[in-house]
Amino acid sequence: MQWPTRRSNKDRSDATRAALIAAGRELFVSRGYAETGTPELVAEAGVTRGALYHHFADKRALFRAVVEAESAAVAHEIESAARPGLAPLKALSKGGAAFLEAMQVPGRTQLLLIDAAAVLGREELDAIDARHGGRTLREGLAAAMQTGALPKLPLAPTSQLLGAAYDRAALAIAGGADSGEWRKLIDTVLAGLAAPALSQQ
Repeated sequence: MQWPTRRSNKDRSDATRAALIAAGRELFVSRGYAETGTPELVAEAGVTRGALYHHFADKRALFRAVVEAESAAVAHEIESAARPGLAPLKALSKGGAAFLEAMQVPGRTQLLLIDAAAVLGREELDAIDARHGGRTLREGLAAAMQTGALPKLPLAPTSQLLGAAYDRAALAIAGGADSGEWRKLIDTVLAGLAAPALSQQ
């Protein structure tokens, strides 16, 4: 007979935290941050109020964890698409397409591109992005510049400019725009950036 394995305290703690993040994601998307209260959060997660405050200082801290988790999920999709071995410009194109696809998960565009800035502020949101989606874009651009696929451009401003274009595309697609048209447009921008480097080869 096989006895059930007892979960460790860490396993239980991790499960509680994950349940709170999942509940937060569900309610922040369906009701909005302002209309979501802690009683609804703990009821949705199936935990006590004490468990909520053990893991998160307040509702804002839980919201931040939700944004961090969603941002990490998007970055994972980008990195899976822009796999090692691809030519740098192809990797940028594949990664960009993966970003736009990942942002079509219901509620994600509203959460990451609209609500997060309002709740957390631009500086804190930029710091989260720098660890996830923004990081993947900077790394892709840096690789393209190092191999000569792109000319040597200021990395931070170039990353910010393209990141803003991708965000605007995600918002447009969420509003019903053709995702294929936006992907082609951004690929055209990348090709334009690459043109000076190609002319020197």
